[in-house]
Amino acid sequence: MLMIKVTNLRKSFKDLVVLKGIDLEVKDGEVLSIIGPSGSGKSTLIRCLNFLEKPDSAIIEIGNVKLDAQRCTSREIRQLRLQTAMVFQNYNLFRNKTALENVTEALIVVKKMPKKQAEELGMELLRQVGLEDKRDNYPATLSGGQQQRVSIARALALRPHAILFDEPTSSLDPELVTEVLQVIKKIAEMRTTMIIVTHEMEFARDVSDKVIFMADGQIVEQGPSKEFFSHPQHERTKQFLRNYHAGSRAL
Repeated sequence: MLMIKVTNLRKSFKDLVVLKGIDLEVKDGEVLSIIGPSGSGKSTLIRCLNFLEKPDSAIIEIGNVKLDAQRCTSREIRQLRLQTAMVFQNYNLFRNKTALENVTEALIVVKKMPKKQAEELGMELLRQVGLEDKRDNYPATLSGGQQQRVSIARALALRPHAILFDEPTSSLDPELVTEVLQVIKKIAEMRTTMIIVTHEMEFARDVSDKVIFMADGQIVEQGPSKEFFSHPQHERTKQFLRNYHAGSRAL
């Protein structure tokens, strides 16, 4: 069953054309990774899926919501946003709220869940990401990796149809990347539908069902993860992967 379908997604910022007609599909329980050089439109694509950036044109279907970006109402946009949860590069936590309060905020305010029930669910999710003992900590007292794990727990709390990850490890020190990737991998094993924009190639290969390679605002190549990395077809893809591996060896 299809969970996400995007047809002819286009986006420009004034004269800069960022997305040039993107089509993609993600099945229920599937993990899609989007890779590509900086400036290729990856983050803009994922932000357009929940209208953090408004597409110039697109038909977007997520869960049981379908809208036309050129003709949609604010109500339709709200309904679309409720289908997904977003994990950002820079965590986007409330600085004046504890880890537990960050996880439960949307449950109480948006979902109107009783506070006690929200806290029980919040604690279960903090356990899931290995932060049960940090429930009363404020973001400033947590490492970057811990803050990102809180933001993942917050995304899971909403029980969305899909979770969108926008380069979730790009702001982390290298030694903190692994702890976040392990949490995402565990969520993937639960067959959670996910789209992940990432620069972590080994992670993308291991956790993804499907991989998309983007360059210059277009999808250059896509395919099943193992096949994509073992036998890339397009010369632009091969060049990107060669450069990545050369950079990794140089570290």
